[in-house]
Amino acid sequence: MSTFNSRVLMLAAAALFATSGCGGNTTVPTGGAFAAGASSIVPSDSTSILKKLTNDVEIGSTVDPKNGDTGPRALSLVRATFGLKKGQILVCNFDDSAGTVGKGSTIEVFNPEPNSKAVTFTQDTKIEGCDGDTVTATNQVYATALTSGLVSQFTQAGKLNESYRSHFQVPFADGDAFCGEAYAPEDVYVSDSKTGSITKLSFLPVGRSGKVKMTQVISGFGADKGSGWSTLGPSGIQYNSVKTGTRCNDTLYVVDGVDNTVVAISNASNLLQKNEIVVQPGGKKFKCLHSSKTCATLIYSGSPLDAPVASALLPNGNLIVANTQGGNKLVELTPTGKVLDTKTIDTSSTAHIFGLLATGTSDSDTVLYYTDTATNTLQELEQ
Repeated sequence: MSTFNSRVLMLAAAALFATSGCGGNTTVPTGGAFAAGASSIVPSDSTSILKKLTNDVEIGSTVDPKNGDTGPRALSLVRATFGLKKGQILVCNFDDSAGTVGKGSTIEVFNPEPNSKAVTFTQDTKIEGCDGDTVTATNQVYATALTSGLVSQFTQAGKLNESYRSHFQVPFADGDAFCGEAYAPEDVYVSDSKTGSITKLSFLPVGRSGKVKMTQVISGFGADKGSGWSTLGPSGIQYNSVKTGTRCNDTLYVVDGVDNTVVAISNASNLLQKNEIVVQPGGKKFKCLHSSKTCATLIYSGSPLDAPVASALLPNGNLIVANTQGGNKLVELTPTGKVLDTKTIDTSSTAHIFGLLATGTSDSDTVLYYTDTATNTLQELEQ
């Protein structure tokens, strides 16, 4: 990347703010709702945050102020001030001003407060059908685009740097993975709803070329033949970077809307080879090429999950998953697969909740942002 050298220098400054670190074929069996070994992934907090989130506040309209794009989808958080400001939120628009499905091509920036006005971060046809956005430690923004079939990288100022087509047919979601230490590896994971795969975009170490290395590290997730808003597949990518001592948690979470599962990938930064993890039909068992280094675990499957798309990782390590296609219901899970609570945001039969984002430092100050396509707004659930 043309910005690689400056990016490396800024990683050291960003370390305190950011959110990636850690032979033979193995099949990991699962039983019931969760795998027996899931409790080793992260300590479980049985406190339900979702029950505490009783106040629904409108942050602002997600309609692009320049071209009128509508249909808000993915959310991502700016974690440090480099061009963009720490705490700001990015929102993808999937439709155009006429509501034409999959023709949106903008990303908006919001301040995390009521009555915030959308500011256009970028508008580009290369992100037509924008369905995913994620921000790296130095505020390089990666966007997935269902319609154009591209993954695009933008500078902090919203200028297109590069687009990638290889490895992707229908890019569906993405997520950044960084442990927060200077010169630590940083990866972006991108899912594909047509192939059911996860591709890892890796930034090479200091002193090497700034180009991105792409490897399809996971395959076999449920692949859907739906189109537009009804598309399902691996999505809801979340990364746990919380440290225990000097060690990063390094767990990647993936939601599968086809098989109604939530899966955890341990030591995700160890994923280096093509199809290192293969999800077996049904989404509950996994073949891991190097199971002692990294493997997958089934966190939960089945009801109350119903065609989920989005997820959010809470500060306490639990997850909230949105049953987007299945009734706009939120489901709160521990990493061991215990359902803590459910909350229906919208009783409409039309899917509306496509983006989730949690912020906070403890149970008492956690808030949850979500996009509502019915009203074209960014909303906040707070305590």
